[in-house]
Amino acid sequence: MPDALAVTGLSKRYGATHALCGVDLAVGEGELVGLLGPNGAGKSTLVKIACGLVRPTGGTAEVCGAPAGTAAARGSLGYLAELFRFPGWASADELLGLHQRLAGSGGGAGERAELLELVGLTEARDRRIETMSKGMQQRLGIAQALVGQPPLLLLDEPTSALDPAGRRTVRGLLVELRRRGVAVLLNTHLLSEVEQVCDRVAIIDRGLLVAEGRPQDLARPHGVEVETASGTRAFPAASREDVPAIVERLVRAGERVYEVRLVRSTLEDAYLAAVDTAEAPAGDDRTAA
Repeated sequence: MPDALAVTGLSKRYGATHALCGVDLAVGEGELVGLLGPNGAGKSTLVKIACGLVRPTGGTAEVCGAPAGTAAARGSLGYLAELFRFPGWASADELLGLHQRLAGSGGGAGERAELLELVGLTEARDRRIETMSKGMQQRLGIAQALVGQPPLLLLDEPTSALDPAGRRTVRGLLVELRRRGVAVLLNTHLLSEVEQVCDRVAIIDRGLLVAEGRPQDLARPHGVEVETASGTRAFPAASREDVPAIVERLVRAGERVYEVRLVRSTLEDAYLAAVDTAEAPAGDDRTAA
């Protein structure tokens, strides 16, 4: 099976502006990948190319083995923009019916009912969109992206405007989609969301892929801390393997040990380090979109 999304050597220039500079990225079947980066890093350009809305200057982008922008690729993905707008007069069921016609889905009422149940909006089937909360509209947006059962979802900031309860609901929905084998590329600024639900993280800065890996692997160890009767003792250069010797040494010195913990950097630390150390080539006036 080809990857749900495969990007190879992807570049995009707008005149003298480099939005993407040879990015390689893959999202496997049923994988949830977080796409991180500062404003203007090139994230939106990558997503637009995957959707077929923008043509790359160089490299390739494929959706389930089909070139991005082709009918086969468009039929294999669902997309929810950050600033989406639905007609307020329409009901949830009417909106999904509209998107079924646009997507050429023959799922009918059964598909609409299943999608509304998946996102927890069964009781709002006939409710007008303009009367729904932001969280309900966000979940309805994910439902419309799933019309036609696409194997890949591209989600742009799906939780940024939600309260904690709404974000938790969407996180649970993302986990359920992964369980069903749906691949998701999650474009977000909320690092806490990525840490909780994503299998992998890709960090883009100034059009370059500057870091990639599992959230727990990007966070680096920063020594050992030991709580003793005389206070906290820090051993910045120590690793997990050094813990028994450290505790033994402290006890022999007469210390009473209450707690030992490994200190690790957070994903935020890894993100800031990757962005701070990424440097554009000399003489390159790069401004990403």
